Amino acid sequence: MSQVTSSLTAEQQKKLLSLLGHVRLHLLYKATVHGFTSESFHNYCDDQGPTVIVAYNAAGFVFGAYTSQDHNKEDEEVTDEEAFLYSIPPNQNKPLKVAGISGQCAFTNGVAGPNFGALVFLDGNEPEIVSNPGTCFQFEEEAMHGNDLALTELEVYRAEALGTRLLKPWRNMQWTKQRWQTLKKTIQTYKPDINVVQQARVLLVGPVGAGKSSFFNSINSAFRGNMTCQAIAGTADRSLTNQFRTYTIKARKGGQALPLVLCDTMGLEEMAETGLDIEDLINIYQGHVKDRYQFNPLAPILSDTAGFRKHATLADKIHCVVYVIDACKVSLLSQKMVDKFAVIRKKTNRLGLPQLLLMTKVDQACPLVAEDIKNVYHSVYIQKTARELSESLGIPLSCILPVKNYCDLLELDQDTDILLFSAIELMLNFADSFFENEELEGQQDGLDLHRSAEGVRPTFSGTDEQRIV
Repeated sequence: MSQVTSSLTAEQQKKLLSLLGHVRLHLLYKATVHGFTSESFHNYCDDQGPTVIVAYNAAGFVFGAYTSQDHNKEDEEVTDEEAFLYSIPPNQNKPLKVAGISGQCAFTNGVAGPNFGALVFLDGNEPEIVSNPGTCFQFEEEAMHGNDLALTELEVYRAEALGTRLLKPWRNMQWTKQRWQTLKKTIQTYKPDINVVQQARVLLVGPVGAGKSSFFNSINSAFRGNMTCQAIAGTADRSLTNQFRTYTIKARKGGQALPLVLCDTMGLEEMAETGLDIEDLINIYQGHVKDRYQFNPLAPILSDTAGFRKHATLADKIHCVVYVIDACKVSLLSQKMVDKFAVIRKKTNRLGLPQLLLMTKVDQACPLVAEDIKNVYHSVYIQKTARELSESLGIPLSCILPVKNYCDLLELDQDTDILLFSAIELMLNFADSFFENEELEGQQDGLDLHRSAEGVRPTFSGTDEQRIV
């Protein structure tokens, strides 16, 4: 399914936000995608809290209505002192805002489309409005919509307050040069405490456009000391990654490889027959998929498929799974996508793999963070979004990490690096937990996987019959 995107231009959104205050807009409903029907409107917009309706016509007007109350199908008149109508006329700098008459009904709930009296949307399930100025809201029709009542598009956004800056951060983070150096050295000198593995393998899993490839490019850039673009990244409706890729990171150009391999996959999509197949994901976990295997959207990899590794070792397996979610799209995660994550989480848990979640694009999600990345743990909005992800996907809040990728910057930034390095450090710690469990299981089977002074080959404490061949 293609990604549903806003029709607002940057300038139109800026003018609309000037009327709404310090909020973030989350697209809930788009009529050209979901249908110009009252049923579709209610399916996507009921019980969403404060919302703003955005209508478009061929005359170039962007206009609509805001309410701080819920939409629903209950037949009732709603009084809302905060409700208003607005218009962003073409070629005019200042938007029009029309407040309601105090004490009068602002809009009427019911099975029909949104009805603000003076403006009625989706009347008769048609792409048009009914204009009745002079009720609760009074305006000149030419100024509101240019007398063009036919709609080319209708969108509804949830207007979510971003809140104020927390005086005390919800996580402690040191933003110093010393911390940057310590994190970088810790990652470079990391050694798995198990002798048959030299590098921790971390798999990135997430929806199309979440920022998996960009995360690798950002980590690679931070250690190389300059911007790089080894993994294909960008904006598209379909996954730009169609192969299984394993990326080794080097400390500076021509330097030594880090003890970390970041693995990238095809993006997840809602429908079962599109995007990354869950059976392919399980084979990746178990080390059976070779680097550069081309995913087949019609069928998962089989044992006789080219690119299948039949004899996978512990070093070939995935040691930590990291889900990647766009912080700007958390409210738009469909139930199908949440259900798909639930299936993946269940299968991943069965294999005993530790799991983390990266919340990317936090600077785009919150203006406070865009102003200064060090505000990330002072942001009420980012904290709330992390909690929403924790509740919907069943991942502990302590395992959710906000990060900013190098998508728009041309130079490296110490504070951005610190967030990225902190995420990598936790991934390595979680990989160690996996190794410890493997070591315990190996000892129970008579296999000693612990590091020894004699080399990297495992030793056996059991009988010949217990040895692994």
